[in-house]
Amino acid sequence: MIDVQSLTYTYPHHKDRTIKGIGFSIKKGEIFGFLGPSGAGKSTTQKILIGLLKGYSGSVKVLGEEIRTTNSEFYEKIGVAFEFPNFYSKFTALENLKHFQRFYSVETIDPLELLSSVGLEKDANTKVGSFSKGMKMRLNFIRAFMNKPEVIFLDEPTSGLDPVNARLMKEKILQLKSDGKTIIITTHHMMLAQEICDRVAFIVDGQISLIDSPKKLMLQKSKKSVKIEYEKEGAIRTSEFLLNELKTNRSFQDILQNEYILSIHTEEASLEDIFIEITGRSLS
Repeated sequence: MIDVQSLTYTYPHHKDRTIKGIGFSIKKGEIFGFLGPSGAGKSTTQKILIGLLKGYSGSVKVLGEEIRTTNSEFYEKIGVAFEFPNFYSKFTALENLKHFQRFYSVETIDPLELLSSVGLEKDANTKVGSFSKGMKMRLNFIRAFMNKPEVIFLDEPTSGLDPVNARLMKEKILQLKSDGKTIIITTHHMMLAQEICDRVAFIVDGQISLIDSPKKLMLQKSKKSVKIEYEKEGAIRTSEFLLNELKTNRSFQDILQNEYILSIHTEEASLEDIFIEITGRSLS
């Protein structure tokens, strides 16, 4: 669906390159995450992929088309949700969606159905100017796939959302994936990427340090041990044991059989820990 080779980009009147020769490919039906701190090059890469920035070097193909040569028909096939959504504040949510619906010549999804899918059906006739940031983010999200696009670009899709609506958004993204959509996410929220991305790319200073699946990375970098917290003689104690020794470790067996267990879990590296280890940079 997407193939990028030797991509380099420098903003006009800037001396230093923002993107420095990166390359990657994204398969159909994949959720691919660009992870990195602010200013790393995530948003610039996304803007190139959707055709907003065309003065690049290298090759960037989306749906088989070189981006620098695309025309307006390209935008019938993709959907985009920027981190800071723009709407007509004096229009209602329904009026906004109907307005943007007119931009497409392809079949679109019923705006009321879209609003209902993210819990905004009761606010269909409310002016967007009175919406909270979280409500605007949900409205922005559904606008991105109203034209049934093959590829969807999402910039910080859970920004400004409470835990309930963030979970709803993640469920909707996974539903889009199950429908065969290809989804590209730019974010600095590692938990989001860890939970839903098939693969991630670590970007720092306009360069990709690594591309791999979160699960594979976490398994490779995790400590092969289990930590157990238990109560003994009125005190809370903690012990750690190697995973490959659990069957034969007598101390571990004794704790399980004789002590009151408070918690037990494997010692897993987080995606953020791995990002810092590989790139030498934090997300802030």
